[in-house]
Formats: sequence, C-alpha cells, structure tokens
Amino acid sequence: MAPFDDDQRTGAQDAVIRVRGLVTRFGPQVVHDGLDLDVRRGEVLGVVGGSGTGKSVLLKEILGLIRPADGRIELLGRDTAGLPESERVALQARTGVLFQNGALFSSMTVAQNVMVPLREHTDLSAALSAEIARVKIAMSGLPANAGAKFPSELSGGMIKRAGLARALALDPDILFLDEPTAGLDPIGAAAFDQLIRNLQRSLGLTVFMVTHDLDSLTSICDRIAVLVDKKIRVGTLEEHLRDPHPWIHDYFHGPRGRAARHAES
Repeated sequence: MAPFDDDQRTGAQDAVIRVRGLVTRFGPQVVHDGLDLDVRRGEVLGVVGGSGTGKSVLLKEILGLIRPADGRIELLGRDTAGLPESERVALQARTGVLFQNGALFSSMTVAQNVMVPLREHTDLSAALSAEIARVKIAMSGLPANAGAKFPSELSGGMIKRAGLARALALDPDILFLDEPTAGLDPIGAAAFDQLIRNLQRSLGLTVFMVTHDLDSLTSICDRIAVLVDKKIRVGTLEEHLRDPHPWIHDYFHGPRGRAARHAES
C-alpha cells in the first residue's frame, strides 16, 4: 500500500498510532474495510462498537498479534509490517497490554507475573526486578501483600489491577486496555477508571481502551472512536451526540447513554 500522503501526515503529526486503509477479513466476512485511525500522543481514546465490529481485533492488529488482509499500521513511528524480530521485540517493549480477563499465569504469584516482561526484555537482576514489581503493584492500587498471592486468591477487581501492574512493568509509552471494567461492580469500575486517568496523567501515557462502558467513555476519554459500517468515526462525546448515524444515535441517546451523561452533569 502507498505511504501516507502529505495531508494525512499533516493531520496526524502527534499520532503514536496511525492506521490507513485497514482491511480485516475472516473467510468471506469483511470486518474492517478501508479503516483509517490516528491516536494522538497523551490522549485516552475509547473504542466502541456493536458486536462483531472488530474492536478487540483492531487492538490485536495494532499490536501485531493478528495480521490484517490489507492496509498499513504505524506504531510509535514504525511500520509494523515486516519488522525484523529484534525491532519487533523492542517495539513490543514500549507497549503495555491489559486483556479483558487479566491473562495472568495461574501458576505464578502476582509479583512473578509482573516480573515476566522484565525477564523477557531486560537483563535486570532478580532483586531489582522484584523491587520494580513491588512499585508497580503499589501503583496499581493493590496492597503490599498482594504480590505473594496467586491469581486464584484474588477478586476480579484485584486480577484487573494485577494485570495492569504487569502492563506497566516496562514503563510503556502506550497502554492498551481491552474491556478493563468488564465484570466489575459500579464502584469498582469507577475506581478503576480513576486509576487509569491518574496513571495516564502522572506517567504521560497514551491509552487505547476498548470498552462498552458508557461511564468510562464519559468520565476519562478525551475522544471516542466508534466502529460502524466497517470503518471508524472519531470525535468527542459532544460530536458523537450530534451524529445522526442510527447506531451512534441509539448508543449515546439510549437509556444507558442518558444515565451516563446525567451522572457526569
């Protein structure tokens, strides 16, 4: 595919993620067809869409876990297609990922889980890695004794926070979150949202968050990307509230959307 043109580059100079002409196909099913997206440095971008629109698939394509049928993806200024293994690993180390279910290793303690990226990407001593894990666990809002616990001993909210601690282990530039508040009660979800916003501000993170949680969208997202018609529409909450597209209108003006907006007013 051709490189980005001048207009695209001018409009996305501060982008840490650039997607152009993305096509995603599973057999005869086309999920994304010519999708373009820019994610700006330092923003919290919420990604929403109906079932089957490929929200998590898009996240995994940006991370290089799934290869699209066509299109171009730049992550932190690097074209992700065809990178040499050493450069791919180096780029991977600049991102942190929290998957929906935490994806913790059940046979490892929380601290050992957090140290996994440190072992894979650094040559730090065991003592220093353990100290970094302790700091990240604390940053994620877990008690100090959580480091010695196994995932089976944690609540759902604690598993999310442990997964977040691991995602932050390497001080990433970009934090990817896949349905971070799914399964949490409203109080726990609100606390997790606030934690993400506080970390984003204090660490200067860019956050790419796939979510269905309207409260998260209204409380911490700078912009919202909506997957519709196999493409993506990006704007502020106010802009989406004025969008006449039927799905977008129903999503943001339905009962849950009204409740979320009312809570923020």
